[in-house]
Amino acid sequence: MRILLVNTSEKAGGAAVACNRLMEALNNSGVKAKMLVRDKETDSITVAALEHQWLQQWRFIWERLVIFVHSRFSKKHLFEIDIANTGADITQMQEFKDADVVHLHWINQGMLSLSDIAKILKSGKPVVWTMHDLWPATALCHYVRGCTQFTVQCNNCPLIPSSLASSVWRRKTCMLRNNTIHFVTCSRWLMNEAKKSALISGMPICSIPNAIDTHVFRPTDKKAAREANELPVNKRIILFVSQKVTDKRKGMDYFISAIDILVKKYPDTKEDTAIAILGGHSEDVTESLSLPAFPLGYISNPQQIVSVYNTATVFVLPSLEDNLPNTIMESMACGVPCVGFKVGGIPEMIDHKKNGYVAEFKNADDLAEGIHWVLESNVPEDGENALGKEAVTKVHRCYSQNTVAMKYINVYDEALAHKHYNL
Repeated sequence: MRILLVNTSEKAGGAAVACNRLMEALNNSGVKAKMLVRDKETDSITVAALEHQWLQQWRFIWERLVIFVHSRFSKKHLFEIDIANTGADITQMQEFKDADVVHLHWINQGMLSLSDIAKILKSGKPVVWTMHDLWPATALCHYVRGCTQFTVQCNNCPLIPSSLASSVWRRKTCMLRNNTIHFVTCSRWLMNEAKKSALISGMPICSIPNAIDTHVFRPTDKKAAREANELPVNKRIILFVSQKVTDKRKGMDYFISAIDILVKKYPDTKEDTAIAILGGHSEDVTESLSLPAFPLGYISNPQQIVSVYNTATVFVLPSLEDNLPNTIMESMACGVPCVGFKVGGIPEMIDHKKNGYVAEFKNADDLAEGIHWVLESNVPEDGENALGKEAVTKVHRCYSQNTVAMKYINVYDEALAHKHYNL
């Protein structure tokens, strides 16, 4: 079986990370998998790139320009929506012709247009589409933020003051008419949200979590990790990780508030606890925190990232809307208990008071209590951390490469069987 995984980027973003890990998992399970991307960053022979990079950049700019005009020249939501009005026709590429199944992932920002996806469907090849957010089931947005229009028909979109949403909804409806896509979500939460969509009603949809290589993401010596990252060896470390730490959706404001509450309620924390922040713009928030904070910047090397995770006593990600965060999975795989809000797929990952703490949504007081609970409970037991051991066990049971690959192979088999049945 030959699978073509299609994603905008090879490395940047959570979807790219998940796509890479799935490709590796499939290849390790005897399936021939390749990636096709717009933005290729390595010389890997298993990753193909679109040609004419200048044209790809123009497509990205053109889509943003159309959105900018329809937004009445406001930049407020410029990168929160996608209209897929331009992209690349991949059906003539050899990688596409060789594939038995075409597996779409995050294909926005000029990678594929709706017309391009229609050509893929018209080719007759089975199509599987992993939803890393809700965009395939809405007109424009990736996260609905409480809006329910997509359950009937996107029309007056709160993100853009024009008829663009209804226009894109009609185009998506036309694209999907008389076609079948096998949708996969990374969390049960997203699956339940997607099933509400009138756009993809009746389409097959299931939930399969992202995979992680537990040979790479694993517990290592904390003292050595802290020394390598120039972090205090004799303090408890609270870790926050995000590609861009100032992204409002990742909840930095609630993190700052929770740390304030933690310090006021438990003053001794100021003496024995510090914060490490990994991600772009990490230096922008350190002055706002009530504990000593160490900005580590953006790191892309997996071994360095593993080293950072292993410095932590607790990992905190107070996302306001999220699917199945890779950062929580990575942290747990490294034996670090996590704290997050009860939102999205996070409660599926963190088992409350077993391998971390699930705080009430947007409740900074409960988030602070969760951080404190893990810090106090995170005491080595016979040389090992009990919460951390539970976290590692959960990852091996649910997110290992073999477990995830087998589930996807079943979906590919179903997609192929559906194609042959309809011939």
